[in-house]
Amino acid sequence: MTISLNNTDAVQTNTSTTQGVLTAKKAQSQQELEGQMALDLIQSAATIQASVPSQPNANVGQNINIKV
Repeated sequence: MTISLNNTDAVQTNTSTTQGVLTAKKAQSQQELEGQMALDLIQSAATIQASVPSQPNANVGQNINIKV
């Protein structure tokens, strides 16, 4: 058994690994949030598109003013 004083390699490695895992977890949750926002945007655009009347308005373009 070896005991060393002033050796913090294991602690630094553990801390670095923990920080890496936390960073990866935050990045994953951010990507999931952005994906959900994109899906919500697509769905809202589809809802707006469905509510737009497909038939053209018969009164549009009937009056054309031309000055010579």
